[in-house]
Amino acid sequence: MDSQTSQSSQPSLPSPSPHTFQVDLRGLVDLLSHHLYSSPKVYLRELLQNAVDAITARRAADPDAPALVRLFAEPGALRVEDSGVGLTEADVHDLLATIGRSSKRAEGLQEARSDFLGQFGIGLLACFVVAERIRVVSRSARTPDAAPVEWTAADDGSYTVRTLPDDARPEPGTTVHLVARAGAAEWLAEDRVLALARDFGSLLPYDVRVGEEAVTDLPAPWDRPYPSPAARRVALGRHCHDLFGFTPLDAIELDVPLAGIRGVAYVLPSAVSPAQRAGHRVHLKGMLLTERAEQLLPDWAFFVRCVLDTDSLRPTASREALYEDETLAAVREALGERIRSWLTGLAAGDPERLAAFLAVHHLGVKSLARHDREMLRTMLPWLPFETTDGRLSLEEFARRHPVVHFTRTVEEYRQVAPIASAQGVGVINGGYTYDSELVEALPSVRPGTVVAELDVDTVTAHLDAVDPAVELALAGFLAAARAKLDPLGCDVVLRAFHPLSVPALHLDDRAARHEQARAQAEEEADDLWAGILGSLRGEAPRARLVLNHLSPLIRRIGSLGEPELIGTAVESLYGQALLMAQRPLRPADSALLNRAFIGLLEWATNGEGDR
Repeated sequence: MDSQTSQSSQPSLPSPSPHTFQVDLRGLVDLLSHHLYSSPKVYLRELLQNAVDAITARRAADPDAPALVRLFAEPGALRVEDSGVGLTEADVHDLLATIGRSSKRAEGLQEARSDFLGQFGIGLLACFVVAERIRVVSRSARTPDAAPVEWTAADDGSYTVRTLPDDARPEPGTTVHLVARAGAAEWLAEDRVLALARDFGSLLPYDVRVGEEAVTDLPAPWDRPYPSPAARRVALGRHCHDLFGFTPLDAIELDVPLAGIRGVAYVLPSAVSPAQRAGHRVHLKGMLLTERAEQLLPDWAFFVRCVLDTDSLRPTASREALYEDETLAAVREALGERIRSWLTGLAAGDPERLAAFLAVHHLGVKSLARHDREMLRTMLPWLPFETTDGRLSLEEFARRHPVVHFTRTVEEYRQVAPIASAQGVGVINGGYTYDSELVEALPSVRPGTVVAELDVDTVTAHLDAVDPAVELALAGFLAAARAKLDPLGCDVVLRAFHPLSVPALHLDDRAARHEQARAQAEEEADDLWAGILGSLRGEAPRARLVLNHLSPLIRRIGSLGEPELIGTAVESLYGQALLMAQRPLRPADSALLNRAFIGLLEWATNGEGDR
């Protein structure tokens, strides 16, 4: 109790005085130019944005107020005038001199915040990326009796504020003067300012001009009336070429009223990799936000480039990308649905255009069909697949064959395609991207379809067996062949099949290849790993060399009486079958091919000498 009393009786210490952060403006400008913004050109977007927001604020109170933005380029300088709401001296002290403060927080403007382009209050600070001095002259429309005010700031962080005579700015609005910093004068040149203003502001709702040159070009190309659908396609194709540098296969309307989105998606005229990230142009309330929006569409829609205007999506702090949130996710889904509807519309009413599209972009549609059963059902008659019957759709192939066989790799398909085709077995090459997944999904949209992965046993079962008496007569030859290939993990069987030009067929599957790889690793490993790998040995099927009894070459080799020559011939057949199947060669296989080639040369030259 005493200790508590003594503690409570001690005098309280005074609270420390608060301090204010000191900001190095030059360091902050360097941070903006090198890390926040992708290019100094964004300074012009910030100027346009401030002017448009000021006009929006004035028109909220006076709908008939003028809506003008004028830019005048001078050597090493730029002047921007707007007829917006303007500022009082108190506004200048409160807003322009406080880094991070947004003018949209001013009294009376908060409720209209959704109508403004800017959201982060960086404003004029970005202009220091190209300017060493900024001068702002403004007169308030909300306080008409207030005198014009001038705010002048340098890039060292210093600024001055003073009131001006009434005739310095008779009408409400704001004029911003920029003086270029060393090495940045090119950014204030008239041709550069005009190009940037048109790039950023072509869809702005107000009258914006650089000198006498108009900047805005409204209505947007996708909102303009055209005399016919053909004229519309031509006009949008020209717009795409001017914007993206290519003439599109088609244009897809992107109209999502609930999300405040209007625009168009242009279909690329050439194939692109699904891994390539598409860059889309997004305008926010008419102002270009970014030309590299990557997350705007679903990943499967990599075959289009979009340009659109929105008033619902949120920008990041740099206002050069979109903020990933629930709204963007919903917009992405809605835009994906528009593209999906376009595809189904082509399938229903314009098969020629659909065929032209699929000839280039079938991979994107297959990617979509993997997850969308309705899209797979719609595209069944159109999506092309490599098969033993030629390039066919899954629908046509399934009508021809009661069992839809497929391989999971291109190598497996190349192994069996010629033989399966000769035997009347239909096979689909499922080794290309998405193909095996789509084949396996076929029964879900085509009930009753039987789908089966093609394996070694299935292929062998479709080859004709040889008469037992014939096979017995060749028992010695087959025994010698099996002994020769046994160390390579390959069995030898005798069958009769077409075409006759194929003397031998090498068959294996993933299980057999896995066992071969395990056995090879076991041979090369030390004792410890060899023991571990040995314990993993399974009863996996071995590869098979199927000899074609109908081939005259096989019959001649089977009649040879020299065991050494039979071994060399069998090794040659094995190597040739491997090459025909386009299988990767192991070191043992390469050594065998070399040995067989040399052996055949020696046999041929010795035989010539004997004769």
